[in-house]
Amino acid sequence: MPRILIADDQPDVLEALRLLLKGEGYQITTVTSPNAVLHEIEANDFDVLLVDLNYTRDTTSGKEGLDLITRIQADDSNLPVIVMTAWGSVELAVEVMRRGARDFIEKPWDNTRLLSILKTQIELSQSLRKSEKLEAENLFLRDSSNRTKPILIAESAAMRSVVAMVSRIAPSDANVLITGENGTGKEVVARSLHYLSVRAGKPMVIVNVGALSEGTFESELFGHVRGAFTDAKTDRIGRFELADNGTLFLDEITTVPLNLQPKLLRVIETGEFERVGSSKTKKVNVRVISATNADVREEIEQNRFRKDLFFRLNTVEIYLPPLRERREDILPLANHFLAQHSRRYRRDVFGFDSEAEKNLLNHSWLGNVRELNHTIERAVLMAANQRISAMDLGLQRAEQTRNVTFDEMSLEDVEKLLIKKSLARFDGNANKAAESLGLSRSAFYRRLQKYGL
Repeated sequence: MPRILIADDQPDVLEALRLLLKGEGYQITTVTSPNAVLHEIEANDFDVLLVDLNYTRDTTSGKEGLDLITRIQADDSNLPVIVMTAWGSVELAVEVMRRGARDFIEKPWDNTRLLSILKTQIELSQSLRKSEKLEAENLFLRDSSNRTKPILIAESAAMRSVVAMVSRIAPSDANVLITGENGTGKEVVARSLHYLSVRAGKPMVIVNVGALSEGTFESELFGHVRGAFTDAKTDRIGRFELADNGTLFLDEITTVPLNLQPKLLRVIETGEFERVGSSKTKKVNVRVISATNADVREEIEQNRFRKDLFFRLNTVEIYLPPLRERREDILPLANHFLAQHSRRYRRDVFGFDSEAEKNLLNHSWLGNVRELNHTIERAVLMAANQRISAMDLGLQRAEQTRNVTFDEMSLEDVEKLLIKKSLARFDGNANKAAESLGLSRSAFYRRLQKYGL
């Protein structure tokens, strides 16, 4: 229902407008002063404002209303303002429009004209808001993978049980926590849950929480208003708003700073939040799917993660086993990635020779499915024949890296090796590995992405 804010210092005018507009199906809020107008638009969303120019007795200059329009435009230039006054003139009408008002009505008004103007401005207001959201969606949702069916390859018994669970819980609106080592395919499972849900036609927004700094966390998730901080030149829609009526996937959820976890808990519980720099409460309907490689219960014991937030996220938990525990899936996954990358790079590569298959099955895969994907992608590019060879995979050289001296390695090779060793030392726990290397969580996750780990 469209919302209209009416401002006038005369009670009979407010009542007449309220009765007229309520009968047309509008939700009406009335106030009697410019300060009350500013208070209302700061706290609530409106589709259009209908405001008088004069509020002080015996004043006809319109200065109060003109100043009010200027203030409104400074806060939200997209909010339509329609001015009404009993003291109209051509000069005043010109000044009103120059200040940013969309239209001008003289008292006593003509009901038909007033309703026509309101209808036009409300449609324009709603169109502008949709355009703002679509523009933001274009930045985050260009990837068409939200609309294509994710492929869960499950030859192993462990993965077949995962697929069965996904099929059972996807149609519900239950929040889901996906656990498992880095690179096990948590995002693919999240996409499958969204694809099989009633929200499939709505956006799925993906946020790598581990890559967000503490300073940008609130702005990224909840958005901000112009002027909220130094670089906030315009209003920005956050990820929760983008995911309204759809699904929000929060990867590496345990990296959320402890002091910001209550805000995340609140929006998950109530759907309510405020953009940074605004006191206006917004409400969304979002299904939250989260993922982590960490032991959440240990994080709770160490007072790094709130227990109540864990319970809200963990209506259902899905554990993804590491690739070394589901070796029946290695060759099917490798063939899937081979077909994918062969199409992408337009290479006529169709399979693996026996030695390559043996190397694939015997490799430790500390980076799990993600490492396998990157390995196959590289092999497709390196392949000299139609079948991938062991040399194309480069896995033997990778395993032998531990015998190479640091003097013979590049800086990136050394860094990658140290990260892999740290992950192995802590059984894939990225938080502990980051701590052991003296890296922040966000810096560590950026390196994991860089090296395909």
